[in-house]
Parts: sequence; C-alpha cells; structure tokens
Amino acid sequence: MSNTTALPWRKSLPMIATSVRFLLAPFLFIVLLDDSPRIRAVAAFIFLIASLTDWLDGYWARKFQAESNMGKFMDPIADKILVLAALVVLLQLRRIDPYSLTIILARDIFIGGLRSVAAADQVIIAAKPAGKWKTALQMIAIPCMFVDINWGRMTSLRLGQIGLWVSVVLSLWSAGQYTWGYYRER
Repeated sequence: MSNTTALPWRKSLPMIATSVRFLLAPFLFIVLLDDSPRIRAVAAFIFLIASLTDWLDGYWARKFQAESNMGKFMDPIADKILVLAALVVLLQLRRIDPYSLTIILARDIFIGGLRSVAAADQVIIAAKPAGKWKTALQMIAIPCMFVDINWGRMTSLRLGQIGLWVSVVLSLWSAGQYTWGYYRER
C-alpha cells in the first residue's frame, strides 16, 4: 500500500504521538514525589519516551501525508509543556538555576504571542533550525539532569546543565530569527 493510500487510522497517528507528550508530562511530577535515584531514572525514561514522540509525530505526519494545521499548532505546545514540566521539577530539585528556566519560559511566551500575531496577520513563520536544535538539545540535557552518573571529571548532571545553557542561547537566537521572519514576511 502506498503512502498516499494510507489507512484512515494512520492519519491520526501524528496527533496520538503528540497527545502522548501531553499525557506523560504530569507523570514527571507524580513520579518525582519520591526523589530517589531509582525514581529519577524512571523520570528520565519517561521523558525520553515522551521526547521520542516528538520525532515520531513528524515522521508519521510526513509518511502518511497527515500534516495538519492542528498538528502544527499542537506539536510545539506539547514540546513546551513537556520541557517546562521537567524544568520546573528540576528547579524544585535544585538541579537547575532559576535564570535558565526564566529565560526559556519568557522566550516561549514571547514566541507564542508572536505566532498569534503572525496568524492574525496571515503570516506563516516556518520553523527555524536553531529552534529545532534547541528542542533536541533540551530533550537530551533534561534526562541527563534527572540521573546521577559520574564519569570521573564530568557528571551527567553537569553535562545536562551545560546542554541546557547552550539551549538557552539557541532559544534566544531562534527568538530573534522568528521575530525577523515575522517582520520580513508581513
């Protein structure tokens, strides 16, 4: 069967994958009520599974030609809810500083507002590579900060913290790209 004649249920797979991210985010809070190393490993696993659904929804949307406006809208929101839920937990566990969380949150609110204005002006701002790299880096850095693995001079926590700060820089860079893209396209 070709991709163009995919079974109707396959067209719903991308939104199912996106919905899984929405559903798994609260489990990070529930699981981490007990802050033991074993529980943090479970949280890292949950986060990694949820992160894989970000790749999977895009893959299925392209494979089954199931891209939709709803999917384009919900995918980044699911990413943000998952990442921000994890970062709030990490802040509470004192594994990240409040500055990185504040910058990421402010950037996401700003971009959400910019996308709303762009939609009202019928301007479509395509996703930028810096934004995709930012998300990918966060999806790698966050589970590193949940677990305590010591590699001699480097720990998974420290590696994750460095990765998070690199993602903060990419966040600011991509915010500039989105802003520039909006003004260029309107």
